[in-house]
Amino acid sequence: MTESKLIEVEAVDAKNQEPSSLHHKRKIYRQEQEKKRKVLKKVNFERNLAEIDINDGEIDLPRKKFYRQRAHSNPFSDHQLEYPVSPSHMDWSKLYPHYYDSTNNKMTREVTIADIGCGFGGLMIQLSSEFNSKLILGMEIRLQVTEYVEDRILALRTKHLNEPINNYQNISVLRGNAMKFLPNFFKKSQLEKIFFCFPDPHFKQRKHKARIISSTLLSEYAYCLKENDGIVYTITDVLDLHNWMVKHLDEHPLFQRLSKDWEDSDRCVQIMINSTEEGKKVERN
Repeated sequence: MTESKLIEVEAVDAKNQEPSSLHHKRKIYRQEQEKKRKVLKKVNFERNLAEIDINDGEIDLPRKKFYRQRAHSNPFSDHQLEYPVSPSHMDWSKLYPHYYDSTNNKMTREVTIADIGCGFGGLMIQLSSEFNSKLILGMEIRLQVTEYVEDRILALRTKHLNEPINNYQNISVLRGNAMKFLPNFFKKSQLEKIFFCFPDPHFKQRKHKARIISSTLLSEYAYCLKENDGIVYTITDVLDLHNWMVKHLDEHPLFQRLSKDWEDSDRCVQIMINSTEEGKKVERN
C-alpha cells in the first residue's frame, strides 16, 4: 500500500491564476501607488518637496512586478479610451504642468516627439536628457503599463525636483490608441520624431492589418510630422516585421529612407538600441 502524503498548495485566485497572497500584495501596492499618483498629479512641481504629504515623504520608483499586464493588446478592441475631439481640445497642462503658463492659460511649448507604444518608458527617460528643451509624449494602450510609466515619471520628477535641467518635466505618458486617434492629439506638422520600438509583430497573416505600420497609417503619421524634417524611427527583433515596415515605408510617396551614414551618426538610433527594455533584452540574448 502506498503511503499518502499531504501536499500544501497555496490558494490560487481563479480569475488571475496566481497565488492569492501575491494578488493581495499587488492590490495593496497598487492602491498605495494610486494614492501617491493622485497627490503628485495635483502638485505644482516648482513648489518644495516638503509640501508633499505622502506618508513618510519617500517617493520610490515603481516596481514592475506589481503591474501585471499582457504582452500585447488588441488595437481594434473598445478600450473605453479618452481622447480629445481635436488637438485644440487637448489639455496638455495636466501632463506637463511645468510648461503651463497660468497667466495666459497657455502651454509654453508643444509636444514634438512621440513614442508610440512606449512600453515601460525606457526610451522616453533617455530622450528626456538628450532633448531637454522638447516635450516628449509616450502613448501606450495597456492600462497597467501606462500607470507604471506614469508612476515612474512622477517619482523621477519628485526626486530631481531641484535640478534646473534633466528634471523629467518634459516627458509624460497617456493611455491611447495611436492607430485610431493620433490626429486627435497632434495637429498637422506638429511632430519632429515618431518612434515605433519593438511593436507587436502580429505573426499570423490575418493579423497583419493590426500592425502599427501600414500604408493607411503612414499617411496619418506623415500628416502629423513636420514636412521635410519629420522622422519615423522603427526597430524590431522580428525579421519578417522589419521587412514589412521597410517595404511599406519605401513604397509610401511621403517617406524617403535616410542614408546609413546618417543612421550611424544619429544619437536616437543608439538610444533606441541601448535604452529600451526590449532592446536590452535583445542584447542580453
